[in-house]
Amino acid sequence: MDTNIGILPKNTKAVAEILSVVLADEYVLYTKTRNAHWNVTGIDFHEKHTFFETQFEQLDEQIDEVAERIRSLGHYAPATLKSFLSLTRLTEQLTNNNSSEGFIKELLNDHESIIIKLRENINHIANDLHDLGSSDFMTGLMEKHEKMAWFLRSHLK
Repeated sequence: MDTNIGILPKNTKAVAEILSVVLADEYVLYTKTRNAHWNVTGIDFHEKHTFFETQFEQLDEQIDEVAERIRSLGHYAPATLKSFLSLTRLTEQLTNNNSSEGFIKELLNDHESIIIKLRENINHIANDLHDLGSSDFMTGLMEKHEKMAWFLRSHLK
């Protein structure tokens, strides 16, 4: 059955395509954060191991929310590693060492990249695609990434 929520089908398709890229970025960032959790070394191991766990758990929830938003628009969410890697704007590049500082800088860069892309799409989705719900959703997601970036950035000062 078609989704009838007051948004043109071509617009829900365009929003779902934007959200699919967001989903891929979230998944790659989740994987990189999980890697940091597993592989961080150094005198601050336990503290950072726990910190990265908190962050990847938060990202796990965000991944689910993005996928469910795509489904609520009547489209299917990408759900394979191959699709995520073809859609993501992030790189799988990992730090050359397993220090907490190296992981934090890399993850911070990815969060900031996601924030910028979310910010670029918020008004487009609201004004051009007439989907205030998805625009609001993206604003909330951006705020979550801003807070996670702040936490990462605070470890570097």
